[in-house]
Amino acid sequence: MPARGILRLELIRPVAERLPDTSEKPCFPAAGFGYHEVMSGSYQKVRFERGGLVAEEPTGDSKLWKPLRGTSSWVTNASNNAALGLPLHDGNAGWERIPLQSKNLNPLRPDQMRAVEAWETTRSGILVMPTGTGKTEVAMHITQRVGFHTLFIAPTRALSYQLAYRLEQGFGMRVGFIGDNTFQLEPISVATYKSAALKMEHIGSYFKLLVFDECHHLGGDMILDSARMSAAPYRLGLTATPSRTRTGAPSAAEQLIGPICFEIPISSAQGSILARYGLVRVPVFLTDEEKKEYDALGAIVRNHMAERRKESPDYSWEDVARAASRDAEARHAFRARLKRRSIEDHASEKLNVIEDLIQEHTQQVIIFTGSNKMARAVSCRFLIPCLLASTMKWERERILAGYGAGDFQAIVANKILNEGIDVPKAKVGIVVGGTGSPKDATQRLGRILRKNGEETARLYEVVCKETGEEQRSRKRRQGDAYKR
Repeated sequence: MPARGILRLELIRPVAERLPDTSEKPCFPAAGFGYHEVMSGSYQKVRFERGGLVAEEPTGDSKLWKPLRGTSSWVTNASNNAALGLPLHDGNAGWERIPLQSKNLNPLRPDQMRAVEAWETTRSGILVMPTGTGKTEVAMHITQRVGFHTLFIAPTRALSYQLAYRLEQGFGMRVGFIGDNTFQLEPISVATYKSAALKMEHIGSYFKLLVFDECHHLGGDMILDSARMSAAPYRLGLTATPSRTRTGAPSAAEQLIGPICFEIPISSAQGSILARYGLVRVPVFLTDEEKKEYDALGAIVRNHMAERRKESPDYSWEDVARAASRDAEARHAFRARLKRRSIEDHASEKLNVIEDLIQEHTQQVIIFTGSNKMARAVSCRFLIPCLLASTMKWERERILAGYGAGDFQAIVANKILNEGIDVPKAKVGIVVGGTGSPKDATQRLGRILRKNGEETARLYEVVCKETGEEQRSRKRRQGDAYKR
């Protein structure tokens, strides 16, 4: 850190404990103690303190400030730093300029270069690019051009480790890691969303650039603190499936990162940047025994809803879920519906279809399930590796390395491969369960779209006819990727 006088670490009370009593929920954690910097010789007019900016008097837009209880000072969210004209800047923040090598970075394609230039017009915004089009490479080039302390934030530990490895390769330097019981702070660091939210009150003035990988995960009061409690004026969001509000108002990610500044539709990337692909829907039916149990469970749910709606016409499934903990009849209906969903997920005919498709294709296959139970059933039936959220890091890396080397023709996963994890050899995907989310559908398709010559990718969607899976399948098709 450049010499700026003697640095003293001063133990202070949390900002939240001194906020005025208002009905508005403060954006600062309310527990523990923290530190802030005080420079000898020249007192900071605005300083970073526990996820906020504190000043003796408001600067910039006075509406962004509120009185700091018990003092004559004022406080605002650290994320307002840019809106206030950067009162926390290169001279009084913790971030520093760092020389970053670019010789190990992959050269950018014209579309990737356009994404970089679009972001540089404002230095705060979201890039929407399909899986496999090189979002991480774009982010690394932006980081190199910015040349200041940078924090990459990813939604899972698996993605964080993968990202840290790629950054170390690209920049030829040690990369810090925050999360998974580790706190190693470096000029270039990686964190999970949860860990960033927990630690940002202490490190929010250390990074000038925040990179939010899979930024559609930026939601929920706690996770939003990873963005709100940082003074970083430069912010980059990366996603293939942006969050869009029904009213067209800016999403939480857009409010805290910036607006969408560049977007590539998956249809325009197909064939040139991404592999060409085909979608095949394979209908299956429940066996007579499965169908009999399925219908009986459905009758339990319908009868319960009909009886309750006689008294409360607006009685909904959400009411059933809320009442299940204290009402035996509601609990019985709730369990019946869960059992129906389990029958859909684990329909025996799906295993026969999977067997046929694995035998039909010589390419490597990824099987996506809707539950851990089904993933284990597929793994045991075909003796193939199974990847779950609970899979240990060393085991996951060993399985993916073996798959990449061609040791396994197929692997099965529940949700862990839905996004971010690189599986470059995969060209056949089989979806046998999951949610009706178009986002999840797009992410799963993205796992098989990385271009490898002129080979065409193929995604099979196995759907139980005459069940709730048909409705979820229709919802998945609302996404751009499934519109053929």
